Amino acid sequence: MYKKIALATDGSEHSKRAAENAIHMAKCSSNSKIEVIYVVDHDKVKSDVLSHWNAADIGDARKRRMREVERMAKESGVAYELIILHGDPGPTIVDYVNKNHFEIVIIGSRGLNALQEFVLGSVSHKVAKRANCPVLIVK
Repeated sequence: MYKKIALATDGSEHSKRAAENAIHMAKCSSNSKIEVIYVVDHDKVKSDVLSHWNAADIGDARKRRMREVERMAKESGVAYELIILHGDPGPTIVDYVNKNHFEIVIIGSRGLNALQEFVLGSVSHKVAKRANCPVLIVK
């Protein structure tokens, strides 16, 4: 089975289901490791800062999104590592996955912003088209 698994997550319900699948795959092989990839989108960060300029907890929502996936991985006993990247999510995930030679990428079919995905093309679609390894898109 797969030993080097990339899990792209944004904290959405679809990405939580993707995490369940990644954990299930990792349990099938000893020595499997999941790299949980979260991409901080610079455009989203700017709008968060402008909207909540006086809030002390601007990054807390992003941390909460990662906590659930981290909790799932800890409870399952699989090896994992959290990776935080910066940039446009689709190309950033593809670049990281291709440079680090993953065996599979697991990603949710929809993220947190359905309108943006509809207009610009979904992150999962971009990853599926450009990654050099199999991509599992979880509904």
